[in-house]
Amino acid sequence: MLADSDPTEHLWMHFTTLRAQRDVAPMMVRGEGCYVWDSDGRRYLDGLSGLFTVQVGHGRVELADAAREQAATLAYFPVWGFANEPAVALADRLAAMAPGDLNRAFFTPSGGDAVETAIKLSRQYWKLRGEPMRTKVISRYLAYHGTSIGALSLTGVPSIKSVFEPLMPGAIKVQTPYRYRCGDCMHLDACTLRCADDVALRIEMEGPETVAAVFMEPVQNTGGAFVPPEGYWARVREICDHYGVLLVSDEVISAFGRFGHMFGSLRYGYQPDMITFAKGITSGYSPLGGVMVSDRISEPFVDAPVAFLQGQTFGAHPVSCAVANANLDVFEREDLCGHVLANQDRFKSLIESLRDIPLVGDVRGDGYFLAIELVTDQVSRGTFSPEQADWLLRDHLSPRLFAAGLICRADDRGEPVITLSPPLIAGEEEFALIASTLRDVLTDADREFRTRQ
Repeated sequence: MLADSDPTEHLWMHFTTLRAQRDVAPMMVRGEGCYVWDSDGRRYLDGLSGLFTVQVGHGRVELADAAREQAATLAYFPVWGFANEPAVALADRLAAMAPGDLNRAFFTPSGGDAVETAIKLSRQYWKLRGEPMRTKVISRYLAYHGTSIGALSLTGVPSIKSVFEPLMPGAIKVQTPYRYRCGDCMHLDACTLRCADDVALRIEMEGPETVAAVFMEPVQNTGGAFVPPEGYWARVREICDHYGVLLVSDEVISAFGRFGHMFGSLRYGYQPDMITFAKGITSGYSPLGGVMVSDRISEPFVDAPVAFLQGQTFGAHPVSCAVANANLDVFEREDLCGHVLANQDRFKSLIESLRDIPLVGDVRGDGYFLAIELVTDQVSRGTFSPEQADWLLRDHLSPRLFAAGLICRADDRGEPVITLSPPLIAGEEEFALIASTLRDVLTDADREFRTRQ
């Protein structure tokens, strides 16, 4: 029996200390549109789309109906030698949407599984091509790619890796396109693209014949919505082609409308060899991820007597694929990508208006994905001590934003940032509420911070 004082006694929540879970964990019970409600009846604006996921908003009956109808028809059957109709239909749709020749979809239960799958596929591909030494993978500092051992090895956030080391060998890190604090070009009129050239440097250092793939997000989440500078992706693609290295676009967050396109690589004009995806494919109504694979990579498997040696019980789950198809129907019927493109400038301008608050150092991002980097001083771009950051984020901003009815992310896996990622149906009303709430809470935080110094 659950203890009256702790309704979550038997649930172990993710990335949450058990102490915090016991003391403050709210119980969310309902969602509609851009809002969710807790068990006490309080309403919150979901300024993070759950976890960069609920693209079409909460409470979509048509997605629930799709799940129910599919479960009543064929709830489950494995895709180990068998197909199912929702998965075939979804793969066809994604192949038509994806850039270039990414014509095959390998479905997984989650985004982390998708990244793990892409690592394994890149390794087996090179072995079939007669280059078995190509096993190393390159990713960026601060980037988050998942929590399984392979995906965590790609992840560049030391604080969530160290307790699990040693991890997968051969995971190499390169610079992040972080212009606000870039030692090479932050004081110049334009980016030098040294962050992109770092990929070539590391490939040379490791030996091109040992590098299998480069994994990067179109816009890097961790650290705060790092948008690539002009020419960045063209240079990275050129480098990968020069050394024969695969380019994997990790779009677990970036795909399905977050930047006004079905895939983030379409927004930024580059051609990957693989795309990993999850989250927005079902708007969170059912778990599903996957990898879009180019003809180049699938070709060695087409007529060979060998399978790609990866499989998961819940891969291409019929119910999840049916929900994904219903989700894409909403995208098409309501032109959600067009909605994002039509409203992104207004969203950003309202967040940019917060720059007059001394704590606000930088505002960056595109589409419906923005971040505010916080500083001690705007002129010097001063950074916080660990104690200051802990007070600011955990003692002040997070609880007060939540108390004010706004769910967003206040995080310090890099410098302290506030990340905003509302559902794609959000408009002027939601933008105004986000901006006004942030203004009140940040102004109050700035006043208290100055008083504490």
